Amino acid sequence: MPIIATFYGIIITINFFDHAPPHIHAAHGGLKALFDIRTGRVIAGGLSRRETRYVLQWSEQHRDALMQNWDLAVQGKPTFKIEGLSDD
Repeated sequence: MPIIATFYGIIITINFFDHAPPHIHAAHGGLKALFDIRTGRVIAGGLSRRETRYVLQWSEQHRDALMQNWDLAVQGKPTFKIEGLSDD
């Protein structure tokens, strides 16, 4: 499960050969959640409100790159890192 981004202590991963719908895995402080890449909807699990907001903001900004990574990962091909949120 390659790590594609980290920000504010949140680790974002995509599994190789994973099931639809296209989604990312987010983990923070012992909590985990799956987010639909296209809609931002939480599919399973949950993070705190703040971390959920960060993941949604980040995934909206990087939706195209996330879909490119998803397409690579479901084929078992190497993924690439995506810049995280900054505190600018």
